[in-house]
Amino acid sequence: MRLTHNRRKAIKACLFDMDGTLINSEDIYTACTNALLADFGKGPFTWEKKMKVQGRPGPEAARIIVEDFELPVKPEEFQQLAMKKQETLWKECGFLPGALELLKYLHGKRVPMALGTSSNSVNFDRKTSHLREGFDLFGKHIVKGDDERIGKDRGKPNPDIWFVCLESLNNDRLSQGLDPIAMDECLIFEDGIPGVKSAVAADSHVIWIPDENVIRLLQGEEKEIIGDNGEILPSLLHFDLAKYSL
Repeated sequence: MRLTHNRRKAIKACLFDMDGTLINSEDIYTACTNALLADFGKGPFTWEKKMKVQGRPGPEAARIIVEDFELPVKPEEFQQLAMKKQETLWKECGFLPGALELLKYLHGKRVPMALGTSSNSVNFDRKTSHLREGFDLFGKHIVKGDDERIGKDRGKPNPDIWFVCLESLNNDRLSQGLDPIAMDECLIFEDGIPGVKSAVAADSHVIWIPDENVIRLLQGEEKEIIGDNGEILPSLLHFDLAKYSL
């Protein structure tokens, strides 16, 4: 499915989500959440449930899960239990098809790039320590869910994280005497509904790469979510660089 953006400006920067967009960490999230819910005699963590939390900051995702499954713990406790189950599995994360190749290509072409992930610093390091070949390409332009520059309770689907990403890039450009990049001159790559909504709210063009289960469940609603603000692709392998003059 391809949707076009009629008022798109020339693309000057690319901003990336991480979980489910660049790496396969969403599979680990699902497995660990199902295992943790089973400890409480609850579950399963279906895609209907997962869609509500995918891409949200950890505390918010934990709150939604605790409420939806009526768990006898506070969200903070659930989040800590979840991180404990996940910590030994993050080393199994790998790049999704086309992700590393795209990052290397953009870096080689000197296209400004930044990463905006809802993962906190601890989980980010656990997920990426063995994947530095790709994540080092972002340099210092990495914004995590616990970054103090993001206001309290302003994680995805709010657009704030993308503004911080772009500010990081533009600060570098300012130091080099280059003109700043505007938000509508950016491509944002996302996989989750909250992330897509955050990108739309930021007035950026969105490349949405949803899990096939999400498309199946949305039954056409995905067109309303993205509107005329981007296109939906089955994977990064289908991203057309020439279409965006990259």
